[in-house]
Amino acid sequence: MGVKLAVVGATGMVGRTFLKVLEERNFPIDELYLFASKKSAGSTLNFKNNEYVVEELKEDSFDRGIDIALFSAGGDTSLKYSPIAASKGCIVVDNSSAWRMHDEVPLVVPEVNPEDIKWHKGIIANPNCSTIQAVVALKPLDSSFKIKRIVYSTYQAVSGAGLGGFNDLKKGIEGEPPKKFPHPIAFNMLPHIDVFLDNGYTKEEMKMINETRKIMHRPDLKVTATTVRVPVYYGHSESINVEFERDFNMEDVYRVLHNSPGVVLMDDPSKNIYPTPLYAEGKDEVFVGRIRRDESVDYGINMWVVADNIRKGAATNAVQIAELLIK
Repeated sequence: MGVKLAVVGATGMVGRTFLKVLEERNFPIDELYLFASKKSAGSTLNFKNNEYVVEELKEDSFDRGIDIALFSAGGDTSLKYSPIAASKGCIVVDNSSAWRMHDEVPLVVPEVNPEDIKWHKGIIANPNCSTIQAVVALKPLDSSFKIKRIVYSTYQAVSGAGLGGFNDLKKGIEGEPPKKFPHPIAFNMLPHIDVFLDNGYTKEEMKMINETRKIMHRPDLKVTATTVRVPVYYGHSESINVEFERDFNMEDVYRVLHNSPGVVLMDDPSKNIYPTPLYAEGKDEVFVGRIRRDESVDYGINMWVVADNIRKGAATNAVQIAELLIK
């Protein structure tokens, strides 16, 4: 028995990847509806060798018994249409930042906190791409060694800024001025993702801090972040510094990560084996390497964490949530 499923924002980068991942994972769909903005309505997208016409998203779009809707159409669209969909009995899995920190909305990474799905009230939030891959690696370590403090430094792909970001790099390499970013991204790095806030942090940095606490059920966890846009098309990389409450063996750290769902260890420096964004592109796992003791503190490690930001960081995580819903 399949479900009636809708994709909202179907023509965008993440929307198209939703379809790809749903097809790859053979998600049981009886009826598929594709929604987007007025300007994309009427275009067609292929799913399992069938052409589907994209419809304009309207207030009555969910009046047809849709079970699950995967949203990736921006925060304003989500704020307006998610409650409408939920009121019609549809469960929304939303990829925007609109609902993530809402008290009544679970923020879920299936490998980390699947139990939180149970208390949804019609809307489930998909976390920020950079947060998702981080907590997949951090949660098992927290369970084993109790994390005291996290320092994030990220190296994030341009696709995280959508098609505009992607094109800024592509055309910037040919010498064209940027349209999406405030400075050229080709052959450059920008310590600036999303908008700057009054505290000097960017919104992206505060998202990582707040979302990590919520997902890991550690509201007082000490977390800080610096997020940087780099000239890479797909795949976010993160240098994560973790301080634990107590002592540990490095062997145990490797064992815990090796046995963690969704994590692939790539850590053999003698053979130049460590994760890179090019390697992670098109894959669903979170790749972890360069694990070593932080000798500047009593109980700390450094690690390098890489994942495809459009797949595990967005589309795949949302589809995994939908898979949990139909279980």
